[in-house]
Amino acid sequence: MSLTVKIITGMILGFLTGLLINVLSLNSNEMINIYLVNGLFDTIGSIFISSLKLMVVPLVFFSLSTGVASFDKDKKLSVIALKTISLYLLTTAIAISLGLFIAILFSPGEGLNLTSSAEYIAPSPPGIKSVIIDIFPTNPIAAMAEGKMLQIIIFSIFFGVALRSIKDKNSELVKIMESTTNVVMKMVFILINLAPFGVYCLMANLFATQGIGIVGNLFQYFLLVVFVLIIHGFVVYPALLYSFTKIKPFGFYKKLRPVMLFAFSTSSSNATMPVTLKTVTQDLGVNPKIASFTIPLGATVNMDGTAIMQGVATIFIANAYNIDLSTIDYLMVILTATMASIGTAGVPGVGLIMLAMVLSQVGLPTEGIALILGVDRLLDMIRTVVNVTGDSTVSTIVAHSEGALDNNKNNN
Repeated sequence: MSLTVKIITGMILGFLTGLLINVLSLNSNEMINIYLVNGLFDTIGSIFISSLKLMVVPLVFFSLSTGVASFDKDKKLSVIALKTISLYLLTTAIAISLGLFIAILFSPGEGLNLTSSAEYIAPSPPGIKSVIIDIFPTNPIAAMAEGKMLQIIIFSIFFGVALRSIKDKNSELVKIMESTTNVVMKMVFILINLAPFGVYCLMANLFATQGIGIVGNLFQYFLLVVFVLIIHGFVVYPALLYSFTKIKPFGFYKKLRPVMLFAFSTSSSNATMPVTLKTVTQDLGVNPKIASFTIPLGATVNMDGTAIMQGVATIFIANAYNIDLSTIDYLMVILTATMASIGTAGVPGVGLIMLAMVLSQVGLPTEGIALILGVDRLLDMIRTVVNVTGDSTVSTIVAHSEGALDNNKNNN
């Protein structure tokens, strides 16, 4: 079996196992709950996620540094960065606009009176000044230890620029960095082969503890978010991809399946980053020099799936509280969510902080977030799929614009 089939098999078996335990209330049995659900499943799943995250920092540092160092002298990193960030902001703006438009069309939450039991204390969003200052590390080792991705990216780029300036005089250091990058990628491949077992345990634990009954009264909201995510992931991205590169979306998505499955299982763009980087370089033909910059940055700042959730959630909460929003309010939602996707990158609980910022901007009560928390875990899995698909799409487009895309791999 191919790796994709193995992962799908593990995912389905995990889903069925967890659902069976939940439906039959086997998790109420102390032995099953302690030793199986919160024991074996949770332990193996947590180890799998931790192992993937273990690879993120060394992968970003070595691949990004060597990628920047290997750029030709006539290649301007600032141009590539501008293209990448502009595309990420564009797709995020499209995502939030699409979420708002479809939510307005279907009016989720209209007629509901759920506000009396809603209790939620929104985390305080960081100020603009502190966000800008926090992007630049004072201690790169501490940033790596704490997993502050934007700080790691800034330091890696700085290190790579310095390495490029001396590579003619000290080529041995460049070779050591490249060799280390290859070793890290080999470690990633080893972990990928263990993915079916990790995916099985993650899915089994999730559905054994939560089941599918948590959707409940939020069924309309849940379906609407999923519907918009599907449109953005399988209509907007292919349209952008074909418009810029003329690559046929079917083959592109076929090669992207392992990344999507990983993202769905882990609910983390950062944890999926090693798989994304491997897929876009080896299967989609993106030059590692480009991918080493666009993928880590996308995993940190590209939050199209979260933006869609914010658009639908804003309308849902406004309807639930019977608050009318003006055209200016909708424009503010689009602007706030788009800028917040970069401004809050790397902040814990970023999705909720972004939503709290959006709601506060248009005068909606932030405690309304409590209304949607029940289904957010399941939606987060699908949102992450959209996010990593966006990372791969933007990387391919940027690589094509720089003449750094192996078209032979996309024509197979």
